[in-house]
Amino acid sequence: MEMVCATNNKGKLVELKKILEAYGFSVLSLAEAGINADPEETGVTFEENALIKAREIYKTVKKPVISDDSGLAVDYLNGEPGVYSARYAEVGKRREKILKKLEGVPYEKRTARFVCCVCYIDESGNEKIFNGTCEGKIGFDNKGENGFGYDPIFEVSEGVTMAMLSDDEKNAVSHRGNALKKLAEELRKP
Repeated sequence: MEMVCATNNKGKLVELKKILEAYGFSVLSLAEAGINADPEETGVTFEENALIKAREIYKTVKKPVISDDSGLAVDYLNGEPGVYSARYAEVGKRREKILKKLEGVPYEKRTARFVCCVCYIDESGNEKIFNGTCEGKIGFDNKGENGFGYDPIFEVSEGVTMAMLSDDEKNAVSHRGNALKKLAEELRKP
């Protein structure tokens, strides 16, 4: 089965493709599908934003579409940055903003989670939502070279950030991996 991925985020696209191709699904980028679009995320929840993106692309291609909206929720910061994760600060300064806001906060109070909402629209226009999370803590500095976004400060276990994991290790525990596993299980049902 082939589906179009409604994202222009290269890091996210690589992850989505790798995870879904492991389940036997083919994923096209917007460019590969001949689409030049960047749907505006105006929702106040991850689900609303995922639906906005998927619906806009579906209107153009009328074939299966997948989209995701995801982000980081830090408990000490009342869930910030949440749905505003990609717009929380200037590019390159988002992690530093969180680390600054958490200065002096002890490790045990730095709980956080990555949240992902995947929207899938089939060729007939039927919509399904799949959610995934990954629990962890915010470290005290950037560690690791893999991944993207907040991965270098998000610890999946003490001292080990998402950015220190291999792609396969990350995809096995990540919020996106968890949501996409649910999608793949649903699509494989007879």
